[in-house]
Amino acid sequence: MMVNFELHDEPCFVISIAARMVRLHAQTLRYYERVGLIWPSRTEGKQRLYSVADIERLRRIRTLTEDMGVNLAGVEVALKLQNRIDQLEQEVQQLTEELSKLRAQLMAGSTTAESQRTQRE
Repeated sequence: MMVNFELHDEPCFVISIAARMVRLHAQTLRYYERVGLIWPSRTEGKQRLYSVADIERLRRIRTLTEDMGVNLAGVEVALKLQNRIDQLEQEVQQLTEELSKLRAQLMAGSTTAESQRTQRE
């Protein structure tokens, strides 16, 4: 599903819609919140609002529990590990971009130095 990145974390689904989207009971979503697996936003009237990111997380939780038989403690560990992997992948991407820029600068600098050396000779 293609989602505008700016809206990805924007709370927009009430619990009944979120539950239907992930094919879980609303009480299950409340329980996941109570045990700390999900943190929906709240309106001033205390109504839960779920973002697209929350829906994706709930789908991962459902896959882990229903399809893979992982208990909720295991789900918590798996989600933490996935978050760490995502962070590390972003760091690798940033470092790769920085390395490419530095290599380009180095090549430009060596080309300039070589051209100056050739002109002096």
